[in-house]
Amino acid sequence: MGAMSHAPSALLNSTGSSLDAAGARKALRKQRITETLAAWSLAGPALLLLVCLFFLPVFAVFLIALTDWQFGASTLSFVGFGNFREVFADVGFRASFANTILYVLIVVPGTIILGLAIALLIESGKSCRAFYRAIHFLPFMATLTAMAIAWEALLHPTIGLVNQTLAMLGLPTANWLRDENTVLPVLAIIGIWQNLGYAMVLFLAGLKSIPQDLYDAADIDGADLWLDRLRTVTLPMLGPVTMFVFIVVALKAFETFDTVQILTQGGPGHASEMLLYTLYRESFQYLRTGYGAAVAVVFLFIVVALTLIQARVMDKKVHYQ
Repeated sequence: MGAMSHAPSALLNSTGSSLDAAGARKALRKQRITETLAAWSLAGPALLLLVCLFFLPVFAVFLIALTDWQFGASTLSFVGFGNFREVFADVGFRASFANTILYVLIVVPGTIILGLAIALLIESGKSCRAFYRAIHFLPFMATLTAMAIAWEALLHPTIGLVNQTLAMLGLPTANWLRDENTVLPVLAIIGIWQNLGYAMVLFLAGLKSIPQDLYDAADIDGADLWLDRLRTVTLPMLGPVTMFVFIVVALKAFETFDTVQILTQGGPGHASEMLLYTLYRESFQYLRTGYGAAVAVVFLFIVVALTLIQARVMDKKVHYQ
């Protein structure tokens, strides 16, 4: 009798435990559903905006690149990868690609080296730091179109200040923007001048984040010269900032268009033509929209690939705190 009386209570306990476990699982599923809905409600608008403003336009450009559509035409034909074959066979495209790579190879190291040097000079100064920061950051904030016109006046072959100064010093002058040997380096100098303030501000922020204890430890270890301190403390600690500046400036250099359009229009010949200007010319001057879309797709793949390679290579050499 005693054993039989304990059986119903054991059954009730097991049933209650099962109901509690089922209720807990149901509550957990409900909580997960609530968290998922909350996450999508927060990330959904941004994701939708990203899809509408980036992925859909990229997909549309790729589809157009597979056709012979011309801007304004009511008909089009599917040509497959014919536009891409034409792009890689085009001498003008190869010239603009080489010019863009050379431009990036000049602008990126020049901006990083000069930006870091100016940041170190400002940080080591005792007065007028805000004034020097504002002066060097002004070109980055200024309208590039107005600055390009100012550079065009400075580089004028007869009345420009640059040639007049060189003539006063007895040095040879040049038609800087119409000479195939000088036009691309001059555009690169303008690009460095434009991005210099941005790099300087980021390096100044990075310098302020370096603990003074590291410099004190370097002094104790005998690295009391500024070059030793720069090599052993400053540059390693600025690794993340340098990597960020490198990638941002490289992307801006690849996207150079304004100065080419205003100052040279890609000339003389193709000496200063960049990839983005080639895209503009083919799509909006010659109205070869399908071919221009193929140039845009190739340009996108080049920029993404080089950016990923740069980030991968530099990330291995960067010291993170």
